[in-house]
Amino acid sequence: MLILPYYLHDYKKFGRITILGEFLAVASIIMCLLFVVVHLGQPMRILNVFLYPTPGSMLFWDANVLFGYLVLNIIIGWKVLEAEYNGTAPPAWIKPLIYISIFMAFSIHTVTAFLYCGLSGRGFWLTAILAPRFLVSAFASGPALLFLVCKVIQKVTKFDPGDETIQTLAKIVTYGLIANDFFLLCEVFVVFYSGIPGHADHFRYLYLGLHGHNAMVPWMWSSVFLMLTAIVLLLIPQTRKNEIALIFLCTFIFCGIWIDKGLGMMAGGFIPSPLHRITEYTPSIHELLISAGIAAIGMLVLTMLYKITIRVKDNSESGLQ
Repeated sequence: MLILPYYLHDYKKFGRITILGEFLAVASIIMCLLFVVVHLGQPMRILNVFLYPTPGSMLFWDANVLFGYLVLNIIIGWKVLEAEYNGTAPPAWIKPLIYISIFMAFSIHTVTAFLYCGLSGRGFWLTAILAPRFLVSAFASGPALLFLVCKVIQKVTKFDPGDETIQTLAKIVTYGLIANDFFLLCEVFVVFYSGIPGHADHFRYLYLGLHGHNAMVPWMWSSVFLMLTAIVLLLIPQTRKNEIALIFLCTFIFCGIWIDKGLGMMAGGFIPSPLHRITEYTPSIHELLISAGIAAIGMLVLTMLYKITIRVKDNSESGLQ
């Protein structure tokens, strides 16, 4: 959402934050790969994914596109930052890598969705619109998170992303969120209009409760409330241009999509089971601590990269002055 306008459409206003987006992607992909390692059970098993290729497995493709996108963002981000530090233009060979990274950015969400679509016994995930849903939710939550990170940086440093940049980000978030909710409504219509009980029960469990089991209902309706509230207020120019309101709205969006794609997408696929048995899930303390540890690693990486970036930008601007 930053690289496309900046590099393909020459939207120079994104020049100040494009590097921030690339390094945010680096930290996020490191977290994604760490979760893959955790889910494999033993860290050394991750090597088997690369040493013994299994093209028929979506996990193989998922790990490869994640690792490829990570390497591309590290190379592109670092070389662009190095060029800014030296006061020169980035090397010409970076451009092809940038175009490949755009393709890879779409691939990571698509392949992740295909991981779930390939499980034919899980009706909730057995839909062709799952990949577009992953993409548009990323188009909304990614820029929303980047905006929040930019505001934190602006608060503690002299960095200023610019008002026009912020407003463009807000518009991207708005369009992405509208598309996300539209695709969700499409799913709901198809599932209930077709009347397939095995598919409808997953939505009933999430949003209405099923056979007395309703642990996810408050979470899912909170997600709907947060996303709809954000859409309505973002469509009002006066609210969208108010940066204090925008901070709250971007927080609403990130939390709403996290619930929808995190809790809802996972729990909804497993509950009820293919045998229509309901076993509600509550994360254990070990799972929460592992998740918190991975998040902490991601924040540490992001903090280090941003400290370097802001220092370079300050030095380059001081040199220009």
